[in-house]
Amino acid sequence: MRLKNKIAILTGATGGIGEATAHRFISEGAKIAIVDIQKEKIEKLAKEIGQEKALALTADVTDAISIKKCVEKTITHYGQLDIAFLNAGIEGDVAKITEYPLDSFERVMAVNVTGVFLGLKSVIPPMQKNGGGSIIITSSLGGLRGQSKLAPYIASKHAVVGLMKSASVEYAVDKIRVNTINPGPIATRMIESLEEGYAPGSSEIMKKKMERAVPLRRYGRPHEVAELALFLASDEASFITGNCYPVDGGINAI
Repeated sequence: MRLKNKIAILTGATGGIGEATAHRFISEGAKIAIVDIQKEKIEKLAKEIGQEKALALTADVTDAISIKKCVEKTITHYGQLDIAFLNAGIEGDVAKITEYPLDSFERVMAVNVTGVFLGLKSVIPPMQKNGGGSIIITSSLGGLRGQSKLAPYIASKHAVVGLMKSASVEYAVDKIRVNTINPGPIATRMIESLEEGYAPGSSEIMKKKMERAVPLRRYGRPHEVAELALFLASDEASFITGNCYPVDGGINAI
């Protein structure tokens, strides 16, 4: 029970990584507020987990008022906030910079960067009052390196690393730890979207090509990311802050 008596809030909770992490946190004793823009899916997930352990909240992470209210509702419901997993994110289009739609670029930056910024602004004050906490942000392996035809996504995930590093320094005095998880290809809806984006109509061929590029020769699984999130959320990581942690099957070593 590594998270016994801990209260966590998770954004992007209905995605593969978010859902796996929600279940893992609960299994280790936490109570959670799960946040997503998709109302039906988030309510379904809460029922699966058990509504006495999971508070379902609907919000757009790019809306400052909406995300602040989610944090307030979490504290009203549970009395405190110890952990935040800022996981909401989108991949955007697959296209070269000169061909990339401006509206898609702006949406990617809004969700992936502004969403994290607003999440930090909302969860840090209650953690300060609570005497500390752990914030985990989902960046990407793309936050550590470049990739063709995904410039907005790559830029947004680099920006997230910058937010993490700044927040970790600013709030270390408050015993608030801030880290990023940087997944490589994980078997989720997002990777399926990217497969199709890179090779329309030939996604299975692209999948095999992408798997061959991973030293472990496979995609990661959502629960493998959740295990790292659990560690960073727990007191076992009490001296760990300000860093990036790839879950990538060895890609970053190449």
